[in-house]
Amino acid sequence: MAEHPAYPVGLRLTGRRVVVLGGGQVAQRRLPALIAAGAVVELVSPSATPSVEAMADAGEITWSRRRYAQGDLDGAWYALIATSDPEANVAASAEAEAHRIWCVRSDDAEAATAWTPATGHSEGVTVAVLTTDGRGRDPRHTAAIRDAVVEGLRDGTLVAPHYRTRTPGVALVGGGPGDPDLITVRGRRLLAEADVVIADRLGPRDLLAELPPHVEVIDAAKIPYGRYMAQEAINNALIEHAKQGKSVVRLKGGDPYVFGRGMEELQALAEAGIACTVVPGISSSISVPGAAGIPVTHRGVAHEFTVVSGHVAPDDERSLVDWESLAKLTGTLVILMGVDKIGKIAEALVAHGKSPDTPVALVQEGTTAAQRRVDATLATVAETVRVQEVKPPAVVVIGPVVGVGPRTSE
Repeated sequence: MAEHPAYPVGLRLTGRRVVVLGGGQVAQRRLPALIAAGAVVELVSPSATPSVEAMADAGEITWSRRRYAQGDLDGAWYALIATSDPEANVAASAEAEAHRIWCVRSDDAEAATAWTPATGHSEGVTVAVLTTDGRGRDPRHTAAIRDAVVEGLRDGTLVAPHYRTRTPGVALVGGGPGDPDLITVRGRRLLAEADVVIADRLGPRDLLAELPPHVEVIDAAKIPYGRYMAQEAINNALIEHAKQGKSVVRLKGGDPYVFGRGMEELQALAEAGIACTVVPGISSSISVPGAAGIPVTHRGVAHEFTVVSGHVAPDDERSLVDWESLAKLTGTLVILMGVDKIGKIAEALVAHGKSPDTPVALVQEGTTAAQRRVDATLATVAETVRVQEVKPPAVVVIGPVVGVGPRTSE
């Protein structure tokens, strides 16, 4: 019988139950789009990558930490089957078929009732590209078509460029503060050419959903006080894949050289004789305050701003920061990775002469849909963080610029 093409359709999943089986790379790449669509997502898996675990910890999904059991798809509108257990995949697929639930299979597209297209976004338009038969096509082909259409929409030409050639080596790409639209054009292009992507949790995770299925995604998420991938292991992964002739992208949040340990990775690659391209990114130290209506400098208010890492408390012997000198500055102080140390930081600044009434703003999940801003003073910030349950990632801004502009987020 002749093979019929797939029927393309957009699913409106807001408030509807979606079940994802398996917490590995496939789930990590597909979950952000399901969350963004407003789906009520339940993950069923005995384990998960650190980034998927972070989504559960943040309450974006519900995680049942066990293997698939018959009946798990009851009441679901859509299912994504992506476990490493072939028997479980077959059983779940059969359950979906019996209950008329559209089902994607990461291990066997022919056994699925739905396929995930290569998708991209541009100013309110979603571009989704499917092959006509789901078989025998290089997934790079659909990704290239998707990229051409998206780029054409962005520049108004809709002229498809030739398929991009891949360049072996490593690119350290700054992904910006979180909004996927804030990655540079060069960074997005290199990401589209990648064979392997080693991604941080703080990078623009929505971009991972645009990667074609052949791309290997390695989770280098460094979750505060949780699991993390040692820097040496990250360096080794970069070197190993590059030596195999692959195009590797190290996708980092913000800028690779602003508290991003990018230079350590560059040095390791140089010692291994591997070519590396560094793509600067928009730093959260400037962009996140700006997104919340706070200029880090302003005429007549602040003529300088200082960016400080707050991951080490002022009273810790490992601290390299001169807090006494910082307290004497009249400009803006921007602190990254300092939410859990903000109480001791505020105490140190006040002890060295900073007014307790100095304005403070904390911007959580800046530039993303979850962005919120919480205001305080040096005297009240520790209690405010506790009461308001401010969690990382958050940028702390200290100084009179906090009160200069109108509030742009709550």
